[in-house]
Amino acid sequence: MTAPAPGRAAPPTGGSGREQAAPPAGAPGTEPPEPSARWLRALFDPRSVAVVGASDDPAKWGYWLASGALAGRRRRTVHLVNRRGGTLDGAPFLPDLAALPGPVDHVVVAVPAAHLRTVVTDGLAAGARCFTVITAHGADADEERALARLVTDHGARLLGPNCMGVVDTTAELRLSWGDFPAGQVGLVSQSGNLALEIGRLLARAGQGFSRFVSLGNQRDIDATDALEALIHHEPTKVVAAYVEDFRDGRRLARALTAAHAAGKPVLLLTVGRSEASGRAAASHTGALVSARATVEAVCRDAGALLLESAGEVVDTAVCLLAGAGRARGTGRARVAVVGDSGGQGALAADAFAVRGLDVPALSEDTRTALAAHLPPGAGCGNPVDLAGAGEADLAAYARIARTLLLSGEAEAVVLTGYFGDYATANPAQEQHECAVAGQLADAAEQSGRTLLVHTMARDTAALTVLRGRGIPVYERIEHAAAALAATERVRTALPAPPAAPPAPSKPPRVTDGGYRTVRELLRGYGLAFPEAEFVRTVDDAVFAARRIGRPVALKAMGLSHKTEAGGVALALADEDALRAAFTAMRAATGAARYAVEAMAGPPHAVELIAGVRRDPAFGPVLMAGIGGVRAELLGDVALALAPITLEHARDLLRSLRHAPLLAGWRGAPAVDLDAAAQALCALARAAVDHPELAELEVNPLLVHPGGALALDAHAVLAPTERPRT
Repeated sequence: MTAPAPGRAAPPTGGSGREQAAPPAGAPGTEPPEPSARWLRALFDPRSVAVVGASDDPAKWGYWLASGALAGRRRRTVHLVNRRGGTLDGAPFLPDLAALPGPVDHVVVAVPAAHLRTVVTDGLAAGARCFTVITAHGADADEERALARLVTDHGARLLGPNCMGVVDTTAELRLSWGDFPAGQVGLVSQSGNLALEIGRLLARAGQGFSRFVSLGNQRDIDATDALEALIHHEPTKVVAAYVEDFRDGRRLARALTAAHAAGKPVLLLTVGRSEASGRAAASHTGALVSARATVEAVCRDAGALLLESAGEVVDTAVCLLAGAGRARGTGRARVAVVGDSGGQGALAADAFAVRGLDVPALSEDTRTALAAHLPPGAGCGNPVDLAGAGEADLAAYARIARTLLLSGEAEAVVLTGYFGDYATANPAQEQHECAVAGQLADAAEQSGRTLLVHTMARDTAALTVLRGRGIPVYERIEHAAAALAATERVRTALPAPPAAPPAPSKPPRVTDGGYRTVRELLRGYGLAFPEAEFVRTVDDAVFAARRIGRPVALKAMGLSHKTEAGGVALALADEDALRAAFTAMRAATGAARYAVEAMAGPPHAVELIAGVRRDPAFGPVLMAGIGGVRAELLGDVALALAPITLEHARDLLRSLRHAPLLAGWRGAPAVDLDAAAQALCALARAAVDHPELAELEVNPLLVHPGGALALDAHAVLAPTERPRT
């Protein structure tokens, strides 16, 4: 973790007292873990805080932690600990935690790693319920885990190590480096400097933090714990999170869903967009299901937003807060655009439209009402062209915006152009421009609708008025459009219904991932396959074809990508063709076993791919997409955590870019979507029931108007399940 102050070194300083054994049985902290409300209070609003490693040197972490703690001393008792002694702002430094005059709720630790265990042991003896460990440089992972076990075994909680601290502006708790403006955004972050960046951007936008939790190495309190705390924190209206290590991804997904249900939008940042996933994948599924794509699917199904930058988080958060009273689940948002020029208005309208927002034509009544405030010939459609009305009378901005906000024809009004910059060229206009800014905010508040302002101005008095009244102000129109579009995705999100839990019985383990084994496994879950026999010799293949009935397909077993390796021959209509194909295939692949399978070619069929990959954090992840040999080329897939409901499976298929092929394309009949969805559900359930499989795949899954048929399947055993050779 780097210090956020440019040019300053910030090593931890100060120290602890003597070495001490763990508290004896019956000492404070030895009771079983307490209800979450108590540790939450100790973390965010403790009755007493001790900063171990406090300093009077502004270049050190201990100074910022101590001075931040002292800023809240009218609300709580604050103790400063440094074995070298000293004072800060009239508060004396105590030599160690044993010298405290009474119990302490929350201990903040900024000492070298060698002293961590001593400090924590002293803190437990002093009754601490929560520890925030700022640094652990020099401690290895095993030492950190042992420290966390010591804390949790005594019923306390640990934030960090290697974190930047915790802030609750509503409780006057500031235990971190840097400035944290107060506001309505709760932030959970694995990056301290990213939190500072978000804080500065929020401050410029007239917003700030309700709470901030720096996760550090998450040895105890993790991202999900912190998110759950923000969900139940009334002053927090929007939740932002930067998470790299998702730990228990399923638990985090449940927290995201709970946040959506509680009306707390979650804006998530993570890494992995440039990850070169699947280069050595053993299946199409392994290549198509990346970690980033999994997180995207989890956010979609939980009603959260996965964004790409700190700026996008702040832009969206401010827009969400401006439209907090909007109803959920209604149709596509309508946007009315007001521009100082025809060019700006038209470009703004395009920016919103291409992001899926509706820029509708206005009714005749609204056009007539607008014309009363505009010069003759001004454009009264949508976008509305002010045609110099604002320059002639600044109050025209407020009159036009009010007309549109109260018209009932738009959920959001966007003002784009010059407003906010008039006083820059003519300072005498500042008071009037600020008054009009107030009128714009009044109109938005009275209408209950969203007003966004895009302006070429920057940090003027009028913009300060707008931001102070909760009106989002953007310097670039594409930022305004992206923020409003993201806000609408939150508003219209419908979290996926949970699937039924798996059956308690344990089915027999799968011991190989070959086609024959996987085929029998999936048939047991209801998937249909063509009739097939498995052979080793060409003569056996000929006899099998006679029993099945020609034409047949011949497939070499034991290959992940059969077609590319020359391991598939189709429509073999006679014995000579089968013998020739068998001989060529054996020479090309060296396979020992082959499948002779009935050809399946129902009319109007579409090839899909369906697979499940076991993610280290999120468990089994289902993938469905356009399949066959073009699966990776097209990359048209949709993901969801397995298992899924039939309704969710249908939605996944409908979300594909090539979904029109399933609904009937160019006069073709629609395929049996229910049969395809049932196949997805069956595959997902099989994967959930068999954790010994790292990957499970059907490709292609042939869906047609009469049903669905699996033409090939294989599995990849989890590493610990691979048989020894």
